Amino acid sequence: MTMEATGFARHPSAAREGLRRLWYRVKGSPLTLVGAGIALVVLLVIVAAPILAPYPPDRISLSARLAAPSLQHLFGTDEVGRDLFSRVLFGARASCGIAFAIVIISTVVGSIVGCLSGVVGGVVDTAIMRLMDVFLALPALILAMALAAALGPSLFNAMLAVAVVRVPAYVRLARGQTLALRNRTYVKASRSFGASPAYLLRWHILPNALSPIIVQATLDLGGTILTAAALSFIGLGAQPPTSEWGSMVSSGRNYFLDQWWYITFPGLAILVSAMGFNLLGDGLRDMLDPRLGGR
Repeated sequence: MTMEATGFARHPSAAREGLRRLWYRVKGSPLTLVGAGIALVVLLVIVAAPILAPYPPDRISLSARLAAPSLQHLFGTDEVGRDLFSRVLFGARASCGIAFAIVIISTVVGSIVGCLSGVVGGVVDTAIMRLMDVFLALPALILAMALAAALGPSLFNAMLAVAVVRVPAYVRLARGQTLALRNRTYVKASRSFGASPAYLLRWHILPNALSPIIVQATLDLGGTILTAAALSFIGLGAQPPTSEWGSMVSSGRNYFLDQWWYITFPGLAILVSAMGFNLLGDGLRDMLDPRLGGR
């Protein structure tokens, strides 16, 4: 029997149909397209920075110090003659790379802990949620600054500090999804057949709780970029001569009145990246939640 005879050739695959439906929804939201475009550009810059950068990011040329933007130096130079265009490109690796790492760590840890808390319940659930309430009661940026200062100023320590601060939000979100899912018929049926909490978590809870968690992670990318840049700006994150947008803005504030380009281009990179991921997250939320207009 041929494929045409069975009728499979006349119908697109489920994956292709899903992609087509997704493209139709994205196409109807111009802001989502803008956010997706910015996110793709940021990812391209992270991967291809060594190819796109005209100069090494740490190359010093004192004869060209604080040069204005020109064809030779598109974004000008800093106080020791380093090309700012190259440093902004390489800065995407530090600023956005650390944001991706923070979101991945906090999402994975928070989702597992939150789902496990909701599945197990009882004293374990109460203890975990009271601990998360303690973290949520403190201002996130102040707590991140305190942790980063205690660990010591470095990009890695800043990443750990912000990740710890972000975890409680994912714990609460995952727990809420778990509480809504654990009373579903298929979960009760698995529990009645003796399924362990680990089995319920792996096969029933996590797969069905992923949509809001992914949306929250995408929305958090913009805020995480800003938080990481803020820590570097006050000296608790990336240290010189690392190319990082927040530390570049911090170094350039002393020259702002006369050399406006020094802080303008790194600042624009922070603004555009954060805005792009926020727009993308808003679009995903609208598409995945029918109550918010994603039909």
